[in-house]
Amino acid sequence: MNNQIVLASTSPYRKELLERLGFEFETVAPRIDESTFQETSPDKLVELLAEKKARAVKDKYPDALIIGSDQVAVLDNKIIGKPGSHEAAVQQLSSASGREVIFYTGLCLYNSAEDKARIETETFTVRFRALKKSQIENYLRIEQPYNCAGSFKSEGLGVALFESMTGNDPATLIGLPMIRLIRMLEAEGVSII
Repeated sequence: MNNQIVLASTSPYRKELLERLGFEFETVAPRIDESTFQETSPDKLVELLAEKKARAVKDKYPDALIIGSDQVAVLDNKIIGKPGSHEAAVQQLSSASGREVIFYTGLCLYNSAEDKARIETETFTVRFRALKKSQIENYLRIEQPYNCAGSFKSEGLGVALFESMTGNDPATLIGLPMIRLIRMLEAEGVSII
């Protein structure tokens, strides 16, 4: 195993997190159909999609450790995704105001040489402050988080929307559970420190 590491994601946020570990890796866009898994539970959904993303690039990287990750936000037992528009983001943040949203992040480390996948799910809970419409509009005008599940960027001004956060790894909220990923990489023989 040459320990080539590949991030199967187009997320600039996941790429930035992985860069913090200080090793070289490649980034590639996985081409998958995410719509076929919408009828499953949030934890199983993110695990399935994380693994599918990692396996989607195995032909291009037959001797690599491939990282796949997927995240969904859940409010009232309903999955809320990336808003995609200002109007949808206003609706998401208005619905979350004064309430808890649970983020499920699935992580897969796929060893393509051995056809072996390590898959885990990490959860992170955010309690939102009671938000005024003007606060929501001001926030969205500043950060425009339309490609982020839940309509905020926790690594930016999004923390101003929160009352509290609960979870084992704050990177989970950004979309790549780094503590778990480090343990998975170490189990595959990659020395981080």
